[in-house]
Amino acid sequence: MVISFIDLYPKVRKNFPEAREVSRTNRLMLGKEMIKIASECGMIVKPCAEGDELAEYGADCSGCMKISDYEKAIGKRLIAPKKKGARAECACYLSCDIGVYNTCLHLCKYCYANAEPAVICAQNKLHDPASPFLLGNYMDGDKVHEVPQKSWIDMQESLF
Repeated sequence: MVISFIDLYPKVRKNFPEAREVSRTNRLMLGKEMIKIASECGMIVKPCAEGDELAEYGADCSGCMKISDYEKAIGKRLIAPKKKGARAECACYLSCDIGVYNTCLHLCKYCYANAEPAVICAQNKLHDPASPFLLGNYMDGDKVHEVPQKSWIDMQESLF
């Protein structure tokens, strides 16, 4: 179970002015209770970019998605390249945003990716379900870059 406490980015402050930082006392109290409930349900709490302050209560603070998680999911050993940069607080192996800012119609007040509902509604009108792009279509002047893809799967057989 991945958890995170609100971060008051500028867009969040604008769209959710009544939001407040979660104090350390409240993070520990909430975290301990979530860890207890998760444990009773056979789950592990993995705080996302929250440091390791909940580790002593049983949270796995080593990252939401580690190479071992990918390997377990696909049932194969991976030979991964060196970790690419992410936010300093992020312990995950891979970290990247997908999507386009100001396109999500859920309009969550705490979302850092959306600026204003009016912009989002205008952007939504550009959506074309037949397009390979998330938003709109190819336009003159756009640059499409081919990105080489290489498998990380270790193809060497193992006896163990």
